[in-house]
Amino acid sequence: MSERVLEDGPRGAKPTKRLSRKNIILYGILLLVAIYYLLPLYVMIVTSLKGMPEIRLGNVFSPPVEITFQPWVKAWAEACTGINCDGLSRGFWNSVRILIPSLVLSISIASVNGYALANWRFKGSEVFFNILIIGAFIPYQVMLYPIVILLREIGLYGSLWGLVLVHTIFGMPILTLLFRNYFASIPDELFKAARVDGAGFWGIFLRIMLPMSLPIFVVAIILQVTGIWNDFLFGVVYTKPDVYPMTVQLNNIVNSVQGVKEYNVNMAATLLTGLVPLIIYFASGKLFVRGIAAGAVKG
Repeated sequence: MSERVLEDGPRGAKPTKRLSRKNIILYGILLLVAIYYLLPLYVMIVTSLKGMPEIRLGNVFSPPVEITFQPWVKAWAEACTGINCDGLSRGFWNSVRILIPSLVLSISIASVNGYALANWRFKGSEVFFNILIIGAFIPYQVMLYPIVILLREIGLYGSLWGLVLVHTIFGMPILTLLFRNYFASIPDELFKAARVDGAGFWGIFLRIMLPMSLPIFVVAIILQVTGIWNDFLFGVVYTKPDVYPMTVQLNNIVNSVQGVKEYNVNMAATLLTGLVPLIIYFASGKLFVRGIAAGAVKG
């Protein structure tokens, strides 16, 4: 038997070369794409660490000769964002006060909606689900003025809680779709076994579904944090200057027509504004991919 194996030669897949022509082309393309996307970030970082005299020399890609963090300090605490000159600090805390309740409310409600639509069939559930799907694709601009009227009538126009309500409502359709598809991908045997054991709606949701749903919750958190934190349109329409979110204040700094354009301060302010979603994404990127693969896009 052993002699026959020796005569036939080793079996199995032939090992591939690490530096084959195909791999060189593939990694070369990936490297070019990475450079293309990282180059603007590099320019922003090095510019934010330079003084204005060095920036005026025009060496955009050169690293700073003398590193200074004064642009970052000014962007955070001293830059003028309209009539106020307290930098982005006020807008940062406004964004935090908008983000946290919007995140908790939208994800909590959407997770229960998705669970009910996936596991508890009720009269009109398909109609309700179709309405949510339609709502996910309605352009925001169509609803701007009607929501202004609604918020004015209930006394929330120009307040942080009015903007929280808007983000919660507009985040509901897509989040409900994500949770519904994820819960539908969980084996029915678990749900039926819990029902046989006497568990009810909330018992199954809290004891079985939630412990298994960390990946999809991470997906929902990343989507909501990115959408709410980076929002400009709702912030400028539904709030007033005292409670403007960080993105609106960033726009006021960058597009200011008074004084000399301080490109280092503008770059530092832009990096500060985008820091929160970047940290959230890099801290939970693996779970985000896992959640998408585990059922976030399944029908």
